[in-house]
Amino acid sequence: ARKTQALDVFQPSVAICNVLHGGPAILSEDLSAAFCRAINDWVAAEWLDKDTRLRASIVVPQHSPELSAKEIERCAADRRFVQVLLWEMAEIPLGRRMNWPIYRAADAHDLPIGVHAGSSYRHPPTNLGWPSYYLEDYVSWSTGFAGVLNSLISEGVFTEFPRLKVVLLESGVTWLPAWMWRANKTWRGVRAEVPWLDKCPADYAREHVRLTIQPFDGPPDQAKLTRIIEEIGCE
Repeated sequence: ARKTQALDVFQPSVAICNVLHGGPAILSEDLSAAFCRAINDWVAAEWLDKDTRLRASIVVPQHSPELSAKEIERCAADRRFVQVLLWEMAEIPLGRRMNWPIYRAADAHDLPIGVHAGSSYRHPPTNLGWPSYYLEDYVSWSTGFAGVLNSLISEGVFTEFPRLKVVLLESGVTWLPAWMWRANKTWRGVRAEVPWLDKCPADYAREHVRLTIQPFDGPPDQAKLTRIIEEIGCE
């Protein structure tokens, strides 16, 4: 099915396999690490070995940065693994310094960080508490991605790792211009508390962050879509 519905139809030069599994969210860090090792070995054997067009993300035990770094080191020797996969909402914000071993290992091997929509549900996915319906949960993911950018930029991840690239996976797009405006406006007033930032948040996002366009939440009106792209102001 993957060959006829995706690879053969769209004919990409490569396709990246992202395994969305509960393993990275398991409470036991050791068990989580064991699941992640098994997932990565399975992807290599059952997918990458069977089609030269396929690549994969490294699944890591996200709540243990040290064990995540070890798994990155283990898998990075296989260059078919082309990024590190994280959930957008985890136990602590992604930019916090205790997560930096993940970014240090990824940076050492020139691997981008792929941040996928979703949560490990250590905390409510909304600022108001636990939602009742999938509609609430799903819509809240865009605010979660805004939080990811706030954290990565404000904590100085991109100043500590200036080569690091982050890909927001299934984040949507149309929320980004409003985030850029608000982040820049606030930074101008309180930038003394983050002196390591030598440019505005939107510029860090333009330099270090990319977004996927599936699913694309663009408006049906082409003129409005064009304006959104112009407001993002990036290639």
